[in-house]
Amino acid sequence: MPARKGPAVAAGPDHEERTMASIHSMTGKTVLITGGTGGIGKAAAIGLAALGARVAITGRDLRRAEAAVVDVRRATSNPEVRAFAADLSSQVEVRRLAAEVLEAYPRLDVLVNNVGGFWATRHVTADGLERTFALNHLAAFLMTDLLLDRLKASAPARVVIVSSGAQSMGTIDFANLQGQGKYSGQKAYNQSKLASVMFTYELARRLRGTGVTANVLHPGVVSTGFGAEDPSRIFRFLVPFARPFMKTAQEGAATSVYLASSPDVDGVTGKYFANGKVATSSQASHDAAAGDRLWQVSASLVGAPRRTAG
Repeated sequence: MPARKGPAVAAGPDHEERTMASIHSMTGKTVLITGGTGGIGKAAAIGLAALGARVAITGRDLRRAEAAVVDVRRATSNPEVRAFAADLSSQVEVRRLAAEVLEAYPRLDVLVNNVGGFWATRHVTADGLERTFALNHLAAFLMTDLLLDRLKASAPARVVIVSSGAQSMGTIDFANLQGQGKYSGQKAYNQSKLASVMFTYELARRLRGTGVTANVLHPGVVSTGFGAEDPSRIFRFLVPFARPFMKTAQEGAATSVYLASSPDVDGVTGKYFANGKVATSSQASHDAAAGDRLWQVSASLVGAPRRTAG
């Protein structure tokens, strides 16, 4: 398939020129994007498919995922786009999806753990876990574990994890990861996004020497339908006023596309990015002992082996 010129994936005037100049063709590369039916996930799918990548996207509803595939194909003239359906808050569904991906693709060059959500009130998954932590962190943890051997076999390969600037306000409450008792949707979200950063750093440490890199990013404040399923009162009030100042989904996807495709980050691992540049994550995210503990707790919660990833 010939290389295609992708849409601008700008995250700022100075970033656009540097990013587009450094992105090469993704022809022959296979990318899986979780949560790719809308928002920044779908925009990332368009950006990477436009660069020639073979792209798989996931969504809870197969019909919606297939409609998104039609949109991506139409926007990029790339027929190599495929939909998978799974509710990634369910570990059974994560395992089924991973098995389907492994069967469909003999190689996997990039895994973009993009799926996430916000709920103002506490919800419990089929596994009896608090949904925000289950979807925003544990789904990525388990999906990465299940696909890791394929990523290693395809090396050089990349794991890209979408976090949020909310990580800077997060704390990991090991005594109450599931938000029992008094629940705060914002606190749960902040914790899950800090967990995403800590997981990335620990994953990068464990993957040294394998040819697989792991990086995490803040997409910016993006104008999408994020959080609309169960919004907080302040969310409902503020978003209409803030929306004109938010990034578009395409701008929010820019750093995901950059980390998935750019030769600028060949071999770069264990970094936090914002606006296409290395940024500084919270002090808490660099606590290596807490990162190892989070890994062990997460492995227990998903029934994964407590192995080193390398």
